[in-house]
Amino acid sequence: MSKELSDIGLIGLAVMGQNLALNIADHGFRISVFNRTTAKTEEFVQKHPGTPGGLHAALTLEDFVASIQRPRKIIILVQAGRATDAVIDSLVPLLEQDDIIIDGGNALWSDTIRREKDLTTKNLRFIGSGVSGGEEGARFGPSLMPGGAESSWQELAPIWKAIAAKVDAQTGKPLEGAAPGKPIQGGVPCTTYIGPNGAGHFVKMVHNGIEYGDMQLICEAYHILRHGIGLTVEETQQAFASWNAGDLDSFLIEITAHILAVKDPVTGAPLVDVIMDRAGQKGTGKWTVTDGLNAGIPISTISEAVFARCISALKEERVVASQILKGPKPHFDGNKQDLIDAVRDSLYASKICSYAQGFTLMRAVAAEQNWPLHFGEIAMIWRGGCIIRARFLQRIKEAFDRDPALPNLLLDPYFQDVINRTQSHWRKIVSDAVLSGLPTPAFSASLAYFDSYRSERLPANLLQAQRDYFGAHTYERTDQPKGKWFHYDWVGDQKQHEV
Repeated sequence: MSKELSDIGLIGLAVMGQNLALNIADHGFRISVFNRTTAKTEEFVQKHPGTPGGLHAALTLEDFVASIQRPRKIIILVQAGRATDAVIDSLVPLLEQDDIIIDGGNALWSDTIRREKDLTTKNLRFIGSGVSGGEEGARFGPSLMPGGAESSWQELAPIWKAIAAKVDAQTGKPLEGAAPGKPIQGGVPCTTYIGPNGAGHFVKMVHNGIEYGDMQLICEAYHILRHGIGLTVEETQQAFASWNAGDLDSFLIEITAHILAVKDPVTGAPLVDVIMDRAGQKGTGKWTVTDGLNAGIPISTISEAVFARCISALKEERVVASQILKGPKPHFDGNKQDLIDAVRDSLYASKICSYAQGFTLMRAVAAEQNWPLHFGEIAMIWRGGCIIRARFLQRIKEAFDRDPALPNLLLDPYFQDVINRTQSHWRKIVSDAVLSGLPTPAFSASLAYFDSYRSERLPANLLQAQRDYFGAHTYERTDQPKGKWFHYDWVGDQKQHEV
């Protein structure tokens, strides 16, 4: 057995772990790997001989730790929650001062804060790093979002920058063509230091929430094209393919066009038509919604995307309800191509609102946690490797370059122009969908968010009067300075009192 020490170690050889390990080895770093199932560790290393950096199969945890040069850098890629805590607990007695544990799973960011605090008391370091891009990204270049002490990041940075997805420095477009043993050379790496403790996992969580919004908006556009306008699957596929050549150019639009072109090997029908309309979810979208509620930040598009998955899960109930509850027949007026263009514009405008909500949530929680998040850099590292990678993200980076303190993307001149240009189409499509009985929860929530945000006055004045009436919750007056509160005795002496 070779006595050469590894540059880094990885625990957890499910598909993501295997692919990330191979990515690291392809970039010339020697990596030790460990899985609680010994046979899996041996099989993986034997299956991949001759990697540029080299793979070391550690059959015991003691061998694994001893095989890594100090300060040790150890990636954990196991199920989030208790499994992660169990692996950390098993590692701690074997580690030495300043060794670094890197959690690359989809951890809840508050758990990451807890783990870092605990390990700091043991003179160990901890990084919580979001890893986005799925299995393909892990293998050939993910978007990486590390959070923790900046000194710990400096230790990890050479490896993370090497294995991250790369984008062209001029255009921001992802560089493609990586193959086993032949990683991408050059380009800007899709990783940067996010911030202290749980910042990396928090940003990854918001990324996933935005991903929920993106996917639901695309699904609603597909549903309108198919069941509102009446396009065939082939025509719908052509629409998405053409959209991917314009402002909507993105990984999710690209794969949607691909999905719609695939035929079912059993029936010969479009495969999408034989897939059950019941969506799954792993929880990060729900976490994003919960954090939005806790922070008091409206993220209605993302929330409706999560709820859309929830209602899709009620398949049996929906089948019964469809026989009992009746609505109008779908009817969209207009020229077919004009309607397709209107759906495209509605999708783009709604997408802007979804991202605006996500970045606003990041700003609010960053202020609360005292995290110095750089939103332009976050948009930059999402341009390649991750699920929401898109041409659109370059526009977000440019918006924060123009104004790093931008409170909402809707206030940026570029996005104002897009909304002004697409607004009439957006309203028509949402209106036609409502009149046709087609559910568009994310499109509708996006438009309502836009209309609420641009309204100088909302009916919350009546709501606050109601709260004061039944609970003496007080109210502010429009003709008095902010922060002065009043209560009206609605059923008593009918007088106003300053409180």
